[in-house]
Amino acid sequence: MIIYALKRLGYSIPLLLGVTFMTFLFIHIAPGDFLSELKSNPQVSRQAIKLYEEKFHLNEPLLNQYLIWLKNILKGDLGYSFSYKAEVKNVIASRAKNTIILSLSAIVFTWIFVIPLGIIASLHKNKFIDRFISLFSYLGISSPSFLLAMVFLYFAYISGLLPLGGMRSLRFYELSALGKILDIAKHLVIPTIALSFASIASLQRIMRANMLEVLGSAYILAAKARGISNTRILYVHALKNALNPMITIFGYQFSSLLSGAALTEIIVGWPGLGQVALEAVRKQDLYLVMGSVIISGVLLIAGNLIADILLAFSDPRIRY
Repeated sequence: MIIYALKRLGYSIPLLLGVTFMTFLFIHIAPGDFLSELKSNPQVSRQAIKLYEEKFHLNEPLLNQYLIWLKNILKGDLGYSFSYKAEVKNVIASRAKNTIILSLSAIVFTWIFVIPLGIIASLHKNKFIDRFISLFSYLGISSPSFLLAMVFLYFAYISGLLPLGGMRSLRFYELSALGKILDIAKHLVIPTIALSFASIASLQRIMRANMLEVLGSAYILAAKARGISNTRILYVHALKNALNPMITIFGYQFSSLLSGAALTEIIVGWPGLGQVALEAVRKQDLYLVMGSVIISGVLLIAGNLIADILLAFSDPRIRY
């Protein structure tokens, strides 16, 4: 299993290099750069701009810039953020914890509902409860997460039951340890539901289809003919095989939630990486964009690796 995991990591390195180089290329192709704003400022001298260019090798050819950035990455140096006036690793570190909290919350909330809803819908095919869950799915798939966040904020404003954005209350640091956890949990409710709603809607339909396909298999019919109980057939034989495609999808959620959370984080005021990445692209903050791409790429690779390992444990054929 260790050799298998190392091989998967080895295959991912060229992919990560390709993604980072293309991102580096597109940022340079786009008109202007972060220093363009400084060049138009009469209070900033040409000498200061030249020093910036020499210090960060911005006056060198594109390939040289990329190779220098790559060499610094291997040393643990992600570069300098011009907009935040700080090291990229410090900017990302200050926001990464918040995004991980939100992402894990959304993933847990999603998968708590996906599998049970898929099983219930498949067991009551074309009945009222199946049609009701299907209606919920259509609504969820057609509702963008940022729009749901705005709707939930409106209801929170009317009811006063939940905070209207942010991650902490004003008196957060005066609370006890349990009070701090509960305070963050209250602030998590709206962004978590907004991010999870569409995922639950789409994934439960996939789970339903998987269960129906497995329940119609010949080996399930044979198990019923042998007198095996329906509960054992469902949870021991059918569910295990129906989960295999879902495990693969689970791996992609690590990176997709990071990109999908950007607008939601901005709307609810959640201080996460998505907001930083969006701002970095808008301001053409080269090294901050590259740092965000590295984080996304690592999350994608980690998610795929976790999915592969889980599949290997779930299905002996894949393990071999």
